[in-house]
Amino acid sequence: MALAEVLPGPISTSPASETGGTLTIDLNAVVSNWRALARLIRTAECAAVVKANAYGLGLEAVATKLAQAGCKTFFVADLAEARRLRLRTRDAAIYVLNGFSPDAGPGFIDIGARPVINSMTELAEWDAFVTEHNWHGGAALHVDTGMNRLGIPMDEAIALAPRVQTDNHGITLLMSHLACAEIADHPLTTSQIRSFKEIQSQFRGVPASLANSSGIFLGDPVYCDLVRPGAALYGINPLPGRPNPMQSVVELSGRILQVRKIDRGETVGYGASWTAKRPSRIAVVAIGYADGLPRVLSGVDASRNGVAIVGGKQCPFVGRISMDLICVDVTDLPDGAGHRGDIAAFIGAGISIDDIAARAGTIGYEILTHLGPRCHLVYRGA
Repeated sequence: MALAEVLPGPISTSPASETGGTLTIDLNAVVSNWRALARLIRTAECAAVVKANAYGLGLEAVATKLAQAGCKTFFVADLAEARRLRLRTRDAAIYVLNGFSPDAGPGFIDIGARPVINSMTELAEWDAFVTEHNWHGGAALHVDTGMNRLGIPMDEAIALAPRVQTDNHGITLLMSHLACAEIADHPLTTSQIRSFKEIQSQFRGVPASLANSSGIFLGDPVYCDLVRPGAALYGINPLPGRPNPMQSVVELSGRILQVRKIDRGETVGYGASWTAKRPSRIAVVAIGYADGLPRVLSGVDASRNGVAIVGGKQCPFVGRISMDLICVDVTDLPDGAGHRGDIAAFIGAGISIDDIAARAGTIGYEILTHLGPRCHLVYRGA
């Protein structure tokens, strides 16, 4: 008997009912954040960093919306991301931050992407490649002003400066990266700005870029010709310790599978790490660390204990977060609120990405890029 004869025909279901969690991404908020930053700088072009799958939120959806809003320059991590991006942004300038390798060279020509040259070795390889293929697509030159990660050292970059006096020198952008822009008055930031201004003076006529999300809020000295916001576009606070000027972009919620009554002295979850100090009502929610909520937020250490919003109230996690489930104490909800099928909010409803990151002892970037790989995905403003 054929398999088609055994299996029933398709039955319509709600996509949200087929997953435990829902990740909602507000594309209009992404655009609003980009426009707010563009208005702030005014004198420079505002690009967009969409690496790491647009910080986990979907490169295609985010880049399409930003391109429609007028963004003309994008930064990605690698050529594979650049290929995906080019399908959605025909005319945009696309810079590949992880640089150039000869094996990947033909791909840059195929899609018209530009490598960010991070070393003298890469530059030599790039020059040889473009000469062989008569390619004039251009590249960015990344100068290390103090990050000590990728980038050409200052002295080597200064030695390259005469190159810009030649025809077809191929450098379409001079850039560096701030290491401590989010820390007000950090001495390294002052040093990096001074170093970049020095190197910029040697590359007259070449557009320059220094400011990342937090750098934009340092003002005119770092604006140059182009700024490169990333995290701020997605709602992460570029000004830690101060009010967040960006709109929230992400909401994460999970469905309550069951509400259990347990007695005082009973334990919850793996390792029996949490013990009820009173008769309690525990909501078991269909979301876990496989959905991007760090296990360190388990209801074991009070200083890092995660919370969810159920019935409009904050409710603490109890027991260890497991792969697919989180247990939440709903004992104190009024009138016994919190039932099977209700929704618990883990991001949104007053809980931000940065709130979770602070509790987990990490940064919003890490939280954001790990969210919702198997959740039902909802785009607002698509």
